[in-house]
Amino acid sequence: MVLIRSIDVSPPMVNCSCAWASDYQQLSELYHCSYTGAVITRTATLDGFEEDESHTVAFMKDSLSSLNSYGYSPHPLHEYLAWIREVLGEGPSPKPFIISITESSAERLSEMLVAIQQFRASNSTWRSRIAVEFNSSCPNIKGHPPPSYHLPSLKPYLDVFAKAFQDDSTLTIGLKLPPYIIATQFRDVIECISSYTGTNSGNPTNPIAYLTCTNTLGNSLVFADQTPTPDVKMGMSRFAVPPGLGGLAGEAIHSLSLGNVYTFSRLLAESDDPAMREIVIIGAGGVTSPEAVRRMNRAGAKIVGCATLLGKEGVKAFKILSRNS
Repeated sequence: MVLIRSIDVSPPMVNCSCAWASDYQQLSELYHCSYTGAVITRTATLDGFEEDESHTVAFMKDSLSSLNSYGYSPHPLHEYLAWIREVLGEGPSPKPFIISITESSAERLSEMLVAIQQFRASNSTWRSRIAVEFNSSCPNIKGHPPPSYHLPSLKPYLDVFAKAFQDDSTLTIGLKLPPYIIATQFRDVIECISSYTGTNSGNPTNPIAYLTCTNTLGNSLVFADQTPTPDVKMGMSRFAVPPGLGGLAGEAIHSLSLGNVYTFSRLLAESDDPAMREIVIIGAGGVTSPEAVRRMNRAGAKIVGCATLLGKEGVKAFKILSRNS
């Protein structure tokens, strides 16, 4: 069991926000899987993302890796709230939902949080079962680079979350980060988040309760002949996904993701800000085996998440990851 503020994640394993957590059926299967401790939705926007045939995924033939050109979910926030309401009514399980959200402006993000807070307030037990995660790191949105790579762009969004937390400190907030590669990037992110630390009932508290490290690695290229069905894909394009470039995930980024988890874990533990030392890390990126789960834990992740294996195996992925772990 791992507590993230009021959210109890038991067992400490989750799906990552991804295309395989898009609709009611997928969310219900994840919720009823005994090997997941919480369910994270695909990233929702206020009105839904316009998805077409260029948004897809390809799995690689020589490793449990994937490349995707997906954007955000085509389903708007209100559909996710309706689905979550239905799933939570299916049984007595206390498993929490984490609603992944993002928007093109801080104002629209604020609208989403208002709707989520109204949803949480509609049932007395849901305040401890509904959290939010801000996806600040999708690399596939044309004209909208991930704000977490440019902290002045990230801060207006963090301002919105800080205000929501100030109004209701029971709201559990997570931040999904991209892979970083330079030491100063890690320190700058820590300093940025720490700047929001305040007090709650006299105790130092930060609005951010957890970090998910990492999202996919953008600007990655996979050719069609690197996939299990090269003849089919070569007939359409020489690339594995139609745009050519996409977000790399799975085993191909595992070492980089481990490095991000380790670096953030160390910086949080060494922080002079006691509120920062309370932040939990969800480790993601190449979690395709029980050994990978253990590596994430050794690097500093209290909770482990997966997407590529889920895409390949369905919810039985979590049983695979739980073997001897």
